[in-house]
Amino acid sequence: MGKVNLASVNEARYGDVVEMQQHYRSRWRSIRIMYLTMFLSSVGFSIVIMSVWPYLQKIDLTADASFLGWIIASYSLGQMIASPLFGLWSNYRPRREPLVVSIAISVAANCLYAYVHLPTSHNKYYMLVARVLVGFGAGNVAVVRSYIAGATSLTERTSAMANTSACQAIGFILGPVFQTCFSLIGEKGVTWEIIDLQVNMYTAPVLLGALLGVINIILIFAIFREHQVDDLGRQCKSINFEAEESDYVDQNAQGSIDQVAVVATNILFFVILFVFAVFETIATPLTMDMYSWTRKEAVFYNGIILGAIGIESVIVFMVVKVVSKKTGERAVLYGGLLIVLVGFFILLPWGKQLPNIQWEDIKNNSIPTIIFNEMFTPFWKLQTTQLPSNQTVEPTGCSVVQPWCLYTPLIHLAQYITSDILIGLGYPVCNVMSYTLYSKILGPKPQGVYMGWLTASGSGARILGPVFVSQIYTHLGPRWAFSLICGIIVFSLLLLEAVYKRLTAFSVRYGMMQG
Repeated sequence: MGKVNLASVNEARYGDVVEMQQHYRSRWRSIRIMYLTMFLSSVGFSIVIMSVWPYLQKIDLTADASFLGWIIASYSLGQMIASPLFGLWSNYRPRREPLVVSIAISVAANCLYAYVHLPTSHNKYYMLVARVLVGFGAGNVAVVRSYIAGATSLTERTSAMANTSACQAIGFILGPVFQTCFSLIGEKGVTWEIIDLQVNMYTAPVLLGALLGVINIILIFAIFREHQVDDLGRQCKSINFEAEESDYVDQNAQGSIDQVAVVATNILFFVILFVFAVFETIATPLTMDMYSWTRKEAVFYNGIILGAIGIESVIVFMVVKVVSKKTGERAVLYGGLLIVLVGFFILLPWGKQLPNIQWEDIKNNSIPTIIFNEMFTPFWKLQTTQLPSNQTVEPTGCSVVQPWCLYTPLIHLAQYITSDILIGLGYPVCNVMSYTLYSKILGPKPQGVYMGWLTASGSGARILGPVFVSQIYTHLGPRWAFSLICGIIVFSLLLLEAVYKRLTAFSVRYGMMQG
């Protein structure tokens, strides 16, 4: 009987990583818990998106489209504030602490959202607080990404970041699906009188979110473990946990982080999320103006389109892991920005055909169909028109209140669909490559604060994007709006070209390993 190689039992090679099998399995179980946390964070945002407006109208008759905009923006605002704080916390303490606290805040916020109908006044402000706290809890995205960056080797990083982004995208897709299922409960639903809890189509989604959050906390306590490896995959000492074994290397590698590359990547990430926020915000008003769709048609058709883009994104996340290994992350990022640029360029109005003009606003002296100049209002939350009592048919077409409707050419449906496909292809590529490059630039040093700032820049972009497009589109029209977006993307391409050679991994830059 041959001898058993004990080393092969206790030690395994996974790509360029040589480590104990037990450590490897524990490390990847913990990473998968982070995938789940990212998924639940995005579900927490999207699960109420389609019902916020009717619920707000139901609980507080004083709420208008302007306040609705603040409700939507409050999530990103809370996340923008919390991300650097949780990131800083995770740099000096076990990551389990900020993770559990942030998820507990989200659970409490979801419970508050379920009870905002109870107060006799100021209900809309209770809803605003609830959504701010949900966003604050979602600041743990910085902790999640910093952990994954620190728990993966350089060769594993792109795949892990792509999986993280895919989980986030799936959460955004499934959130509205859950909401649709709960709509079967109806507005009345059932009441649990002992605790004054109404379970209906508006509260059931957040109660599910709270339940999933509790499960997430249990899994973090039961399965999640602190792990830190360097770019070569060697286990490192970390301030986040006490190492019990002696074969750990010091993670405080010599050399400083390239701050120019850090700032440039933050700017690129801001631009990427900014232009996508513009894209998703403009969808409903643009299609109502150009194709004479009713509000119901615009929400329904664009919902299908965005759902298809979400599925496309998940596929792209999987494919980009393979492509980046052959071409490198910088080239893939450059290609993704070019695709997004082409997508917005296609949206520019061409030709002589004009959209159908809506004259009803002048004839009836009614409120313009698209109250789009309200700040921070995404496309799915646009205020509905109050039609005059003598008018039963909703006016459609490009409102004459917008002067550009009289001279701006029609954007054909084929242009719009083609643009959707291209932007849906380019955006996920840019998203995952930005995170991957950023984590590699930072190297083995604690990344919590830096990831917090990157997340904050993305949240800021999602707040400013709708404001930008609401003003430009309403007053100047799609030609100016999309031309300016194209200009911003060209700027980002020039910036990427200028810092291209600096966007290299920390360990490669200092000769610790070959690129």
